[in-house]
Order: sequence, then structure tokens, then C-alpha cells
Amino acid sequence: MLKGFREFIMKGNVLDLAVAVIIGAAFAQVVNAMVEAVLMPAISALVGSPNFDSFAMVTLNGNDIRFGVLLTALVNFLLVAAAVYFAIVLPMNKMIEARNRRLGITPAEEEADPQVQLLTEIRDALTQRSA
Repeated sequence: MLKGFREFIMKGNVLDLAVAVIIGAAFAQVVNAMVEAVLMPAISALVGSPNFDSFAMVTLNGNDIRFGVLLTALVNFLLVAAAVYFAIVLPMNKMIEARNRRLGITPAEEEADPQVQLLTEIRDALTQRSA
């Protein structure tokens, strides 16, 4: 029984996935705190309002249609995306590049698509012909 479970974990990297989910959930709190406590107050200082909920409100047959709520959600999403990119993705890419340089690993060159190569040759032949 235990042997089958071990093979299942090793085969599908379930443990790695579980660790990633837990770390991701914990990091979500860090990102939300940065957006809510640092970035949104900075935007509020510039714009004069902590959110855009009352912006572009339209009343139609007694119902309020608030486009500002969507705008606030969009700004929050962009701030979270920027925070994740600059706090995780960019440093991780730099670390991977530095490790690869240290280990002497060079990125493999991608093979050119045969259709693109053919079109390039045709373009070059037409350029030479017209010159």
C-alpha cells in the first residue's frame, strides 16, 4: 500500500504541487497586503480617492449601474499582476539566468519555421532582383 502511494507521489509530483499551492496561498496575503497598504494608498494620494466605486455611476429605472466598481477591480488586478511580476517573475528569471551562466548552460536556439525560412528567401530574392 505504501509503495503504491510513494510511486504515485513521485510520478505525478503531487508533493511539489501541494507545496506550491500552500506557498501560493501564503504569498497571496503578502501581495494583497502590498496592494491594499502600499500601492492603493499611493494611488489614492495621487488621485484623491481610495477607490473608483462612485466613478461613472448611472441610474437607470431606479437601479444604480456602477462602472467604477469594475474600474476599481481592474486597477486592483493590474496592481496585483505588477506586484507578482516584479516580486516573483523578474527576480526568478534573473536567478535562473545567473545559475545557467554559472553552470555554463546556454539556451538552445529555436529552429526557424520552414515556412518563415522560405518566405525570407523569397523576400531576399525579390530584393536582389529589383536592385
